[in-house]
Amino acid sequence: MAQPDTKKIFFENLSGAGKAIAVLTSGGDAQGMNAAVRAVVRMGLYVGAKVYFIHEGYQGMVDGGENIKEATWESVSSMLQVGGTVIGSARCKEFRSHEGRLKAAHNLVQHGITNLCVIGGDGSLTGANLFREEWSGLLGELVEQGLIEADAVQKYSALHIVGMVGSIDNDFCGTDMTIGTDSALHRIIEVVDAIMTTAQSHQRTFVLEVMGRHCGYLALVSALACGADWVLIPEMPPEDGWEDKMCQKLSANRAGMKRLNIIIVAEGAIDRSNKTITTDYIKNLVVKCLGFDTRVTILGHVQRGGTPSAFDRILASRMGVEAVLALLETTANTPACVVSLCGNQSVRLPLMECVQMTQEVQKAMDEKRFEEAVKLRGRSFENNLKTYKLLAHRKPESELPISNFNVAVLNVGAPAAGMNAAVRSAVRVGISEGHKMFAVSDGFEGFYKGQIKEIKWADVGGWTGQGGSLLGTKRTLPAKHVDKIAEQMRAHNINALLVVGGFEAFESLLQLYEARATYEELCIPMCMLPATISNNVPGTDLSIGADTALNAIVETCDRIKQSASGTKRRVFIIETMGGYCGYLASVGGLAAGADAAYIYEEPFDIRDLQANVEHLTEKMKTSIQRGLVLRNENCNDNYTTDFIYQLYSEEGRGVFDSRKNVLGHMQQGGAPSPFDRNFGTKISAKAMQWVTKKLTETFRQGRVFANTEDSCCLLGMRRRALVFQPVVQLKDQTDFVHRIPKEQWWLKLRPLMKILAKYKTSYDVSDSGQLEHVVRNRPKESDASVAM
Repeated sequence: MAQPDTKKIFFENLSGAGKAIAVLTSGGDAQGMNAAVRAVVRMGLYVGAKVYFIHEGYQGMVDGGENIKEATWESVSSMLQVGGTVIGSARCKEFRSHEGRLKAAHNLVQHGITNLCVIGGDGSLTGANLFREEWSGLLGELVEQGLIEADAVQKYSALHIVGMVGSIDNDFCGTDMTIGTDSALHRIIEVVDAIMTTAQSHQRTFVLEVMGRHCGYLALVSALACGADWVLIPEMPPEDGWEDKMCQKLSANRAGMKRLNIIIVAEGAIDRSNKTITTDYIKNLVVKCLGFDTRVTILGHVQRGGTPSAFDRILASRMGVEAVLALLETTANTPACVVSLCGNQSVRLPLMECVQMTQEVQKAMDEKRFEEAVKLRGRSFENNLKTYKLLAHRKPESELPISNFNVAVLNVGAPAAGMNAAVRSAVRVGISEGHKMFAVSDGFEGFYKGQIKEIKWADVGGWTGQGGSLLGTKRTLPAKHVDKIAEQMRAHNINALLVVGGFEAFESLLQLYEARATYEELCIPMCMLPATISNNVPGTDLSIGADTALNAIVETCDRIKQSASGTKRRVFIIETMGGYCGYLASVGGLAAGADAAYIYEEPFDIRDLQANVEHLTEKMKTSIQRGLVLRNENCNDNYTTDFIYQLYSEEGRGVFDSRKNVLGHMQQGGAPSPFDRNFGTKISAKAMQWVTKKLTETFRQGRVFANTEDSCCLLGMRRRALVFQPVVQLKDQTDFVHRIPKEQWWLKLRPLMKILAKYKTSYDVSDSGQLEHVVRNRPKESDASVAM
């Protein structure tokens, strides 16, 4: 008899019965806070706990009364897509005093609350930890003053705190991304993309100021995402004499036929003397030295506003559920913790370790230890800065290494947003490494036809924000044309190959690897970058293009749901792309607040469909006005979108009516999201550095010869790390008939969607975060940073 898997614990073992959890948002607001509040409330109610809102942050906790209200399932309906925080946030001087915290403790005890979920920045979380440390003393004082009974000290002996970081600045150490950062990047990139068209028309220079008083993350990543000419951040002030260098760079770019310049400045940008660098100073400098028509745009609070991105909704929902699990597992001796993401995995970190590390960054900046400040920000930040420098500043020809290697880059399969950013990055890093770069048009079809030409640094300018594939891409596989492809490789002396694409790209590399035995020309280093909206490539958790598609799905779902506001009860059946892979339907469903998502990986029958209809009917009668059901295009041959629509229409008659919508190719189009631009840029840069290393290792007796498994790899993100994996070793992990990996991490997110939609289900918590310590420098390969 097989032994049970002892690692697999289900949350039924973690009961919240008899516990009271309060959730508050404090400090500056951030998009995604509402998604976190919704997840805390619904997960808390699901495990049997009482859940309370604390309105207006710590001020509401101090004032008590109507500010502390019990939450219901329905009270968090329709808030997932709303920006800001619907329970309010306020800065509270009173809570900083002992008397204020005493009032807050009294108000919490009156409601029996001993579990706090705080969503805010480092100041809010530090205040929560101080409150926790003082808790027993505060209860003692309340007994002395006769405000509470003596037995309450024993009953409410410990205050448990879990934090979630809500901050658009991404200025909290220990976490790859804070709630709100991705949405703020969306706002910035939308503005930059719009400004670029007018700047190009008039040959203007634009100086943009973005938020970040003490942290340059938004400025740095938006500069990387739009290919800005210059960026100024507080962690790494420019060297003395930077003004001349910047003007030379702008002038050189104009001489190279570029019609515009973009300079991005963090609001806290300083020079080496700690003197503030303002946008007006830069504007006047450019006008005086170069005479360029220059404009200033200060984005301000636009960056805080608007609807949260798909990434922020998923991050906040995952973290909200994780926060409740952390509170259920906590003991009197457990330190206050922060729930967070590292790579693609949930982690719990001691709150004060993170706060101390965050404060160390500021101290290093104040003491002008700028290199150390960058390192303390974490590998993700450091990696962003290195990549930006590599791509934005071209070395003079005399300083470039001479490698005499020719590297070809091509797109294969369906187009995906972010492909162009990956190609731009590959071309520029390749040139910086001394290689001659060649672009292949129309994938392997163009390859065997000889559509190969050299591509230069300036040729890829402005590619980052372009959707689709500028090189052109086809689904043609190389197997039938290997002889002609080998001939073209010989003719152009191609020494390495970088393929950007989806499942067809993976199959192509397998075919080329197998053909090495016949054609020596194919014995060269080959690397593949996963780029497909379906996210169905083995060996990686994420693919370039999937985030843009998710945002398209979520934005459309928001609009469709809004179209039913004020009308009678309505259910929408929405079909998504993805082939046989249910990633878009499942993760899009979680981000859009769907009631169900039908996918191939999780077989369903007519009984499941009936149960879903009955569940929705019950919800419609009691509370919600709108329902949302997603269906993956190939989830079932018989239960088509039309069938499900007709079933819901018939069975819901008298309670709700139904509408259907097939999203189609709008999921493939549009400008790439900030995530896809940066993910494509960073993994492409890493891939080209790997190519250079392999070329050096395999160059013998005047030629490149690479025929080992590890010279034909896929670069993918696995949990916390970017990993190069031989494509041959991924064959066993692949279902070639349905073109999907045999194991897919996101299937563990499906119970989350069901729980948040009020279904009874089991949630496997074996993969939930464990309490770890903040590491100053993680292992070299783990600079994965899911997002940016």
